Amino acid sequence: MFGKHLDPAYKGTMQPTPDMMAVAEKLAGFIAGGGRDLPPDLFADGPVAIVENFPPYIFTGSDAVSRWAGHMRAHLDGLTSLTPEFGEAFDCGMSGDEAYFSLRTQWSGFNRGTPFRETGGWALVLARTPAGWRLKGYGWAVIRSTTGADQNTIVED
Repeated sequence: MFGKHLDPAYKGTMQPTPDMMAVAEKLAGFIAGGGRDLPPDLFADGPVAIVENFPPYIFTGSDAVSRWAGHMRAHLDGLTSLTPEFGEAFDCGMSGDEAYFSLRTQWSGFNRGTPFRETGGWALVLARTPAGWRLKGYGWAVIRSTTGADQNTIVED
C-alpha cells in the first residue's frame, strides 16, 4: 500500500477529471477572494470534515462549513492578491460516488504588503451528487513558506 508512494517518481495513473478539478478551483477561488461569497454548490450536503492550519484546526458537525468560512475570513485578514497554482494530482482514486485526490498547491500573494509564497498540499474528498461533484472534506498541509521584500528575493522563514 505505501511502497509505491515511497518512490519519488510515483504519480498515480488516474488523474482527477476536469469536473473534479473544478471543485478544487472553486475552493481556491473562495480563498483567493478573501473568504467572501462562499459558493453554495461547493460543499456536499451532510457530514463534512475540514482540516486546516489555523484554529480550531478540525471543522466537523452540522455547522462545519459556516464555522470554517468564518475562521477562513479571519485567517485571510491582511492577505491580498492571493493566487493559487496547482501541480498535477499525485494520487487519485474513486470508490462508488466518492473520489479522493491529493494536489500540490502553491499560493502567492502579499501578507500585509510583504510578498510570500506558501507551498502545500490538499487532500480532497469529493461526493458525486446529481448536480455534480461536491466537496465532502479536505485537509491542507503547508510544506514550505517563504517571504521576501520582493518576489525575486525570497528568504526562508
